Amino acid sequence: MVNTDPTEYTSPPAIEAVQLYQQDELIAWINNNQHLARVKADDCQLVEDIEARAEIVAIPSYQFLWGDMLAWGVCVDADPELGLMYMWRAANQGLAAAMEQLGRYYATGTLVQQDYAKAIPLLREAAGRGFLAAQLRLVQLYVDGNGSPYDYEDAYRWLHHSIIADKQTHRQASQLLAKLAQKMPEYVVVKAKASNQPY
Repeated sequence: MVNTDPTEYTSPPAIEAVQLYQQDELIAWINNNQHLARVKADDCQLVEDIEARAEIVAIPSYQFLWGDMLAWGVCVDADPELGLMYMWRAANQGLAAAMEQLGRYYATGTLVQQDYAKAIPLLREAAGRGFLAAQLRLVQLYVDGNGSPYDYEDAYRWLHHSIIADKQTHRQASQLLAKLAQKMPEYVVVKAKASNQPY
């Protein structure tokens, strides 16, 4: 039998600390809509660091992450109004994912009143930066009769020239482009396809 001294210090089990997210990996998670799942998977250990990078350092990807956490109550109490404010800050700094998400929210009436006049400029800006999810949603809005026919050519050109590896998404894009082409003069479709400047 081994005698142990109850006052003897024993170290606690090792706790693996989560490293703060690198900018490029955080943007990749955001673009693939994996950012909230990642925060949860890390047991919400980085909440204070995320908030500080959003509020004090004002990094757009962290503003978006913090805003999404607040909007949906991930690891923090839900505060959709404050969450949307942070998403707008990220969008105003040029984060395409923030523009797309805000545009989607206005298009669908998620957390805000449905408003295509607000949705389309946000989606158009993100689509023009090559953000595929925004391109798909923008073309869908045009196909559904929203927005101006003067903007069809740009939306067609952006989506036509996108590189899409996923077969299902590629099929969706092809179907949307075919529907949008039916609303456009043939010479405009030809011009959009032939453009050397997709963005």
